Amino acid sequence: MISSKSILTENVTVTNCSLLSTGSRKQLDFVFFDAGGGHRSAANALKAVIEQQGRQWEIRLVNLQEIMDSLDIFRKYTGVRMQDVYNVMLQKGWTLGSAQGTALMHGLIRLYHKGQVRLLREFWKQGQRDLVVSLIPNFNRALRDSLPATPLVTILTDLADYPPHFWIERQNQYLICGTEKAVQQARELGHPLEHIFPTSGMILRPSFYERVSVDRTAERRRLGLDPELPTGLVLFGGQGSSVMPDIAKRVTAPTQFIFICGRNKKLAERLRGMDTNFPKYVEEFTSEIPYYMHLSDFFIGKPGPGSISEAIAMRLPVVVERNAWTLPQERYNTEWIREKQVGIVLPSFRAIDAGLRELLEPSNFLRFRANAAAITNRAVFEIPEILETLLQRETPSAQSPLPQEKAAN
Repeated sequence: MISSKSILTENVTVTNCSLLSTGSRKQLDFVFFDAGGGHRSAANALKAVIEQQGRQWEIRLVNLQEIMDSLDIFRKYTGVRMQDVYNVMLQKGWTLGSAQGTALMHGLIRLYHKGQVRLLREFWKQGQRDLVVSLIPNFNRALRDSLPATPLVTILTDLADYPPHFWIERQNQYLICGTEKAVQQARELGHPLEHIFPTSGMILRPSFYERVSVDRTAERRRLGLDPELPTGLVLFGGQGSSVMPDIAKRVTAPTQFIFICGRNKKLAERLRGMDTNFPKYVEEFTSEIPYYMHLSDFFIGKPGPGSISEAIAMRLPVVVERNAWTLPQERYNTEWIREKQVGIVLPSFRAIDAGLRELLEPSNFLRFRANAAAITNRAVFEIPEILETLLQRETPSAQSPLPQEKAAN
């Protein structure tokens, strides 16, 4: 057996895993990529819980981008990986026309489907797996076609399959869905009930379930904040967003903010240097998001499934926007926020001041906060039990036929 905390093979980074079979220990691959931070984060969170539970599994973390590098036309012509282009677009807010961009991306994925399957089959030759778990969209057809004899499980890390075929394909596989909407979409596409497993939400890091034992009043004072003012956490992912200073300029409502800028030092410096009419604290990259959420009363950010779910887990009402710049896969999330009555959806953050006044109106805020507190998300602890169930199933009986769509190669 070959084990290592970090082994770099020709095509993939393998983290804390075994490459050869270990007798009765089950072999699972978790497939992720770094287009956005949520897929890697979900894979790591799930792996951490499985290890805490002491399950006799070998988990290999597989970065799909590293397997597919030779087919990445962005990398071929610019030297920059497609996932890095995507992340820069998010950071800069260059998401207008993203619906059309998604359609173009789907066309390219179909065009290179045979090449994707070929590269994946070469990779799977490293050793037979008992289960392959996908935490990524767009490439689940290629994963299925490259694994004719291995069960495939797709865990949706979005609240719904939007646009269609972003996550859910008409093929023989299992689906783990965090909302009623995603379950409904899987059923409408012909997946049998025994292949669909609902959970109570999105995967969150285990730290969001740990009690934060600090005095909010004392900690707010330590950060230079007013202990009595409503406090908002402003967070737009690991690279921050250019909209954050604009939010700071527009707010006149009686409130204050904690700005999390991630790895964007220039953004952090700009916010620290701004003359605002409210107290603020600016942080760069941190793994202590539960701590800062504990000090906050509400959340402002993009309608990503991870950030929304984290905020709701910490009982924070949310403020997001939905417009032409909103990513297609995140548009349903704003409908979910309205349906669950856990926050405010603005047409633009230009209306942030009015939105905050509406949010903080006492009856509204109490209602939003109570609705957030009523949502219990234990998905990261539920999914290992689902995977255990699937591992115990006999593979032939798990592969009931589904109507097949015409292949687009």
